[in-house]
Amino acid sequence: MNTNNSWKRRIRYVLIVLIILTAWIYGRSWWVKRVPAPTAELAQQAAKVRILRDEWGIPHIFGKTDADTAFGLAYAHAEDDFATIQETLASGRGSLSLLELSKKGIGNDYYSGMFRIREEGVREYERQLSPATRALLEGYARGLTYYAMKHPNEADGRLMPYRGIDIATGFAHRLPMFEGLLQQMLSLRGESFNPEEVVFISPSSASMGSNAHAVASGRSADRTARLNVNSHQPWTGSVAWYEAHLHSEEGWNMTGGLFPGTPLVLLGHNDHLGWAHTVNRPDLVDTYRLEVDPSDASRYRVDGQWLKFEEWESPISVDLKLFTFTYHARMRESIFGPVMQTDKGTFSFRVAGRGQLMKAVEQWYRMNKASNFGQWQNAMRMQAIPMFHTIYTDARNIFYVHNGLLPLRQDGFQYSGIVPGNTRKSLWTRYLPYDQLPSVLNPPSGFVQNCNSSPYRTTTGPGNPDRARFSPNFGINERMTNRAIRSLELFGGDTSISMEEFFQYKFDRQYSRRAPIFSEAVDILLTQFQPRSEFEKEGIRLLKSWDGRVDDDSRAALLAILTWRPIWRSIEIELSKNPPDPVITFRRAMEYLIRHYGKLDVPLSQAQRLRRGNVDLPLGGGPDILNAVYFTEKEGRLEGWAGDCYIIIVEFAPDGVRSWSLHQYGESNHPDSKHYSDQASMFTQRLMRKTLRSEAKIREHLEREYHPGE
Repeated sequence: MNTNNSWKRRIRYVLIVLIILTAWIYGRSWWVKRVPAPTAELAQQAAKVRILRDEWGIPHIFGKTDADTAFGLAYAHAEDDFATIQETLASGRGSLSLLELSKKGIGNDYYSGMFRIREEGVREYERQLSPATRALLEGYARGLTYYAMKHPNEADGRLMPYRGIDIATGFAHRLPMFEGLLQQMLSLRGESFNPEEVVFISPSSASMGSNAHAVASGRSADRTARLNVNSHQPWTGSVAWYEAHLHSEEGWNMTGGLFPGTPLVLLGHNDHLGWAHTVNRPDLVDTYRLEVDPSDASRYRVDGQWLKFEEWESPISVDLKLFTFTYHARMRESIFGPVMQTDKGTFSFRVAGRGQLMKAVEQWYRMNKASNFGQWQNAMRMQAIPMFHTIYTDARNIFYVHNGLLPLRQDGFQYSGIVPGNTRKSLWTRYLPYDQLPSVLNPPSGFVQNCNSSPYRTTTGPGNPDRARFSPNFGINERMTNRAIRSLELFGGDTSISMEEFFQYKFDRQYSRRAPIFSEAVDILLTQFQPRSEFEKEGIRLLKSWDGRVDDDSRAALLAILTWRPIWRSIEIELSKNPPDPVITFRRAMEYLIRHYGKLDVPLSQAQRLRRGNVDLPLGGGPDILNAVYFTEKEGRLEGWAGDCYIIIVEFAPDGVRSWSLHQYGESNHPDSKHYSDQASMFTQRLMRKTLRSEAKIREHLEREYHPGE
């Protein structure tokens, strides 16, 4: 009896402790995350902004000033995806671990501290950015703060109020990921780069590619210049596209795509001009092996002298629910850049543009406001955006530039590998000027293209950049993607391109016989592989029958894609020099199809799907196709997760600018919204919708009009 009472007392004590701990966790969480009430000042600015949502949920923001418009953009985007914006800004501040205790959070905050991103922002915000740009950033931050105050259950008050510097440092945080920094860091740690499970919140390196095409009026059947803006990004997350139309009484009238946490359009068009970006891969990140003093780890040798590391502590705060724990990570920097210690040694990273990447927002802002080619070119000459092939179009000009901060390196070192960090001879400090970059202006052919490919094959005929003028030390990528090859075949083979043909070429679903999928996989198997079984003979017969198309009903495309995909990932994503043997990938592809479908000749769209909530649609297209689709394997299905996403096609006609756009899902990231997946069916059918730019046209298709906060 006494024993039973003793156990009852112990259970009672445990329950009391659990109740207290639960109350403490919930009470503490409410207290530390509490959000202040909306202020009258923010409400007054909201009254200067009108948000007109059209029938697709696209926000058309009308503000008195550019800053007011940015305020409205922040509020509208937060309505559709506040969680991602909050996560993105926390990442840039090095505070992601406050929101989530995870490898991603800690890895992000360590990276932010290692590269002193917040410190750079505090130091450079007012010095590098003009008053107009800072006003834009502050307007966006205030709009986001206002949304959080109006929706306190969605926000974490520890990150508030948002400031313009939070938005600006987001650019310095994300852009190095596009430059390939993450792959090099992971490689030194012996980890492979998987873009579907990227460590940091900004999976920018997961970009699967992009397409951009411009046709001048002289090559157009109706004398109308056209631009295809077709970036390939992940379909969700911090670098997933969001469509908006931004209009202010200060002359800003821009339609296009932007990322969570960006206060302006990154690609699209205004009343006069438009541009598209595609990822290029010059060598913008160098990894240096340091020679550390074995008797004094605080020193490293350069040119025969021992230099002291710059050392500091970077706080990483982790929310453990019961309390917040702050760990002070020890950081070091050499004259080459931030330092990382691994089992392979001590390394330093030098990233093109570091220290000036925050100015990218200023450059994009000037591009948004440009009204002619000269103004747009002057914005590009800032060279604050460190990379991206860029294609420009207006009614009179088409232009391509291999944009980038190309380091002026001294000969004698293999910069594509590990660079010796014991000499200043390998240390670079200057870049190739903008006007000396590979570029093509109004070529005789009347068209330019880039699909993550060589700048030296931008068009057909004369006018391409001269390869001999550019040092191998720049690491300019000369690989030709299928998308680039097909672009040259389609646009280069048609001297009078109609509007219908322009759209048709953009959505092309054909692999060229000169494409990598044939040279790196299919042709090797058809000419060199000796089947060992009837099963393998059947697979070879299927590949031999393939016409290179990836339509929904193709029965050979899936085997070809599954065979080549590991090879493509190794070369394009992991940047490996030793891709897998196609015989091995072929056998694994066949095993996969038999295991999940019981046969090899599976129609492509039976396996490849677009899924979003309750939507499950057949999906054609494929990797490195102009109608690009990149998938991840889930439950025996190939679920699209990147590739064609936000698309906008613009025409510059004598009577004005018109455009058509499309999103793979819809504007909202809320499953209960009707705009969560309302464009998905159109996307799978390759149907685009007319964009709306005049207020009168918007009102003909108006869903809702309101001021932020209403």
